[in-house]
Amino acid sequence: MRSPKTYGLRAAPLWPLLAKELREITSGRALWTMLLLLCPLIGYSFFQAVSLYGEASTAALQSPVMANSLSPLDGILVPTLGSFYVAVTLLFPFVAIRALGQEKETGALRLLVQLPYRPSTLVSAKLAAVFGAWSLASIPALSALILWRILGGHVAAVETANLLFGHLVYGLLVGALALFSASITDSASTAAIIALAVTIGSWVLDFAVAGNPGPLSWIAQLSLTQTLRPFEQGLLSGGHVLGAAFVIFGLIALTTVWLPPGVPPLEKLRRSLPWVLIVALMLGAAAQVRLTFDVTEDRRNSFPLADQKLLATLRLPLLVTVHLAPEDPRYADLQRNVLAKLERTMPNVSATLAGRRQGFSGGSSDESYGEVEYVYGNRSDISRSTSPREILPLLYALAGVSSPAPTPGGEYPGYPLVAGTDAALFWFFGGLPLLIVLCWWWIRRPPSNSLAYEGGTS
Repeated sequence: MRSPKTYGLRAAPLWPLLAKELREITSGRALWTMLLLLCPLIGYSFFQAVSLYGEASTAALQSPVMANSLSPLDGILVPTLGSFYVAVTLLFPFVAIRALGQEKETGALRLLVQLPYRPSTLVSAKLAAVFGAWSLASIPALSALILWRILGGHVAAVETANLLFGHLVYGLLVGALALFSASITDSASTAAIIALAVTIGSWVLDFAVAGNPGPLSWIAQLSLTQTLRPFEQGLLSGGHVLGAAFVIFGLIALTTVWLPPGVPPLEKLRRSLPWVLIVALMLGAAAQVRLTFDVTEDRRNSFPLADQKLLATLRLPLLVTVHLAPEDPRYADLQRNVLAKLERTMPNVSATLAGRRQGFSGGSSDESYGEVEYVYGNRSDISRSTSPREILPLLYALAGVSSPAPTPGGEYPGYPLVAGTDAALFWFFGGLPLLIVLCWWWIRRPPSNSLAYEGGTS
């Protein structure tokens, strides 16, 4: 029985608990095996990215116009860290589950809950250990960024930090999911199956219903792959970050409910329902947050600065009706080049997709198909263009304002680079794996007996 005595933080310091959790998660084979697998995976992705970037740079060095389209974010960072994303999705759950699953299998959890810590404190310490494991797993990815910088490549601090932050959010989300899976099962293998079912199921969900309007669009937002996508596009969305944080909080709260052994499952279910409702309300509130920042160096997600300032002053509602099918490439271009930017710039924008799915013949009996109607105040106009160069003057005419004068300068120069990758291959396939094996051996080595000998001779 757990002692009814209440302990304060002074009587039960957190550092021994954190040290125990970190020691357990770093002493297992799962973390170090993942690190070894990450080396060739990230190394090959980095090698391919640098090679393809070099081929594009060869032509861009002869044409400054082509150089403007060369961004290290798209050419190097996203492809290289994409392999890290795959490893976190498929391998990291096995690492995170060890923080709780092994204690449940061995029965050590029954002793752990008798320590003078609250269940929420125990789960928080395990999440901190999962964060430590993710930090170690990110070393190969971070070394790729350092190698790119050594090769002479350009790294924009803000957009790179935003991308790394997105991977951190995704890693914590997968880690919290793994802890919750371990808390509701009796074995680590079952917990791994549940975690992988959710992560891999997210891929299936994303490919099956992403891009569809209506309820299917809302269901697609449940995919874990949606967590990382805005960061890869160079966007920092306040609502997106809050939503991910609330999901992590909800999974940790549910893990706390299901952690104590000996409580009937029905009682745990009853205690879980309020947390599910609270998280649902928090997610609804996060969905209303529209604050988004374009952190890319080339400002690809924004209109020119002069247009941004003028559009922000247009306070009347803008209603956009798109007569295109959701799978039509023109709709994807319109959404990326115009609608998404308008929603982030103007205070009141509402877009409706009125098109239907097209048949195999590709034809349409609707004469208005392909038209986009813009209604601002009591004025309206129709366009078939998906280019902001034609749509922005149309909006200014509807609002009765003049187009702003273009701001001189500010063009993105692009960063072409042709570099060799021999040093990178040596590092990822030789040097880094050797360092990981040495660290693994150093952590798992038996403790020294020198103190015992000194005690025996004294």
